[in-house]
Amino acid sequence: QVRLVESGGGLVQAGGSLRLSCVASGKISHTWAWFRQAPGKEREFVAGIRWNGVSTTYTNSVKGRFTISKDDSKSTVFLQMNDLKSEDTAVYYCATALSGRSIITRNAYDFWGQGTQVTVSS
Repeated sequence: QVRLVESGGGLVQAGGSLRLSCVASGKISHTWAWFRQAPGKEREFVAGIRWNGVSTTYTNSVKGRFTISKDDSKSTVFLQMNDLKSEDTAVYYCATALSGRSIITRNAYDFWGQGTQVTVSS
């Protein structure tokens, strides 16, 4: 079992920055990701990182603005979000997969956090 706890969400003006954190406890995982879900929309992939900390993937709308990273010593995954836009407003979820399946597919992930709200005002 893996327990994930997110933090770092909040209200920010357009163009601002936030850093989300996801602290994990339990089994060692292979892949980590951030997803988000806006009101009335499906949960979508945002960014993912493999166990080696080198292989990362981003959805096109956040490339160049968001950075995913991890600190194994703290069992923590981060999502640095810069130049935030109103369309980034959503609940952000941390997820992890025990095996190296598709990094962008929601069903590939075994464990999820409770989510943290990010609201960007224009």
